[in-house]
Amino acid sequence: MTEQLSGKTAVVTGASSGIGAAIVEALINAGANVVLAARSEDKMKSIVQDIGREERMLSVATDMTNRKEVENLASQARETFGQVDIYVNCAGKMGSSTVKNGDVEDWDQMIDLNVKSVLYGIHSVLNGMMDRKSGHIVNIASDSGFEVIPRLTVYCATKFAVRAISTGLEKELTNTGVRITNVSPGMVDTSLSSESPFEDDRKKLEPKDIAQAVVYAVTQPAHVNVNEVTVRPV
Repeated sequence: MTEQLSGKTAVVTGASSGIGAAIVEALINAGANVVLAARSEDKMKSIVQDIGREERMLSVATDMTNRKEVENLASQARETFGQVDIYVNCAGKMGSSTVKNGDVEDWDQMIDLNVKSVLYGIHSVLNGMMDRKSGHIVNIASDSGFEVIPRLTVYCATKFAVRAISTGLEKELTNTGVRITNVSPGMVDTSLSSESPFEDDRKKLEPKDIAQAVVYAVTQPAHVNVNEVTVRPV
């Protein structure tokens, strides 16, 4: 275990399972304090108990599509650990929605969680980071943000949006000391991708593979800004 992030505090959304839970454990192992955010308080408590470093962890039940709850998440993180140094936007929803099927409710859910919650999370911590001239925002996008899959048109649109937000924010934050990283995973073996087609002779990525990419980005020297990391199965 390294202690490169000792004294730092990270918020991880979508922390109750899959990639989010793996990121929580990886950041804890790197020495950070970690605030977990998800809707399921029970699942988060189970993760905290499994990792076993309760003094460096805080769980905050949060609906990431609710701006007030997202602001409360950041507030509780600051009250407990002083400040937020790293914010990982990992909460997301994959829906198999084409435009022609007209599943408006599914569209709304994906746009609210995959796009608006990312903006809410960034907004909740960015001013503090800019004031300190230090901080790191990590957005978990997808390789579906590079190429549109016909059966996932709306989902891909949301991930294109996350990449656009990351790219634009990197330009906005030039010379501020605040860094931005966009991580785009390929197929990861999680419940989110359980019904997605994948070749039988290929191994899906594991959540810890994406967590390692996040730790790589946030442990670089302060003058190094890793803007884009794409991780795909071989």
